[in-house]
Amino acid sequence: MNIYHITYAPEDRSLYLHFLGCNMGCRGCLCQKEIYDCHLKETTASLFEGNRKFHVKPSQLLEFYQVLEIIKSIKFDKVLFMGMEPTIDSELPGLAEALKKNFQAYIILLTNGLRLISLEHIDEIVLSLKANLDKLHREYTGVSNKEIKKNFFKIYSMGKRLRAESVFIPDYIDCSEIEDIAKFIAQIDRRIPYRIDAYFPAGRNPWRRATPEEVEKAVRIARRHLSNVSCIRGDEELKFDVFRLY
Repeated sequence: MNIYHITYAPEDRSLYLHFLGCNMGCRGCLCQKEIYDCHLKETTASLFEGNRKFHVKPSQLLEFYQVLEIIKSIKFDKVLFMGMEPTIDSELPGLAEALKKNFQAYIILLTNGLRLISLEHIDEIVLSLKANLDKLHREYTGVSNKEIKKNFFKIYSMGKRLRAESVFIPDYIDCSEIEDIAKFIAQIDRRIPYRIDAYFPAGRNPWRRATPEEVEKAVRIARRHLSNVSCIRGDEELKFDVFRLY
């Protein structure tokens, strides 16, 4: 499998499976700065260190059976498929089925939405909408967002629980673009939850870190169109401890 990292939050009874590799090339991806869970105490500081870099590839990927072996004694209710892009792993649907069958877990998939896979055993999808304008999306990610928008609607039409997320980047993917993303979501259903995250500098880009005030302004604008908008301002403290299992 593409799983290279597993973390666990006992208080929240949540398990996080991190997948290596992606089918897009987002210029501001946090994985350019930190490939391991940024909620770990030993990695949190890396978000604030200017040019800190990590190896792109971990030393080892886990096999399907190894994942199940590592988590077999852990008490968890939720599993999040995350990291880079989980959907490019062909074994993901089978793992979701095993987690549902053996652990009765609530499974959440974090995805860019470019590739639509079997969602039979996935309970909730969090789809990251990078930009509404296709030209801007191509510039930022290297690919068009046309298929992503189609897949967003397809997932909604399946009746799956669906949430959307975007990263606010000052003077780039800013308030006007966030509002256009909100309008796109509202055309499907204004009740779809939408979260706006503050940008942390990563990669070789000219953009500065987003301020909490800028993110809150974007939230107010998005709420003109959507009934459930939240944010990560970038100055929050961790609500609970997260531990490395692998």
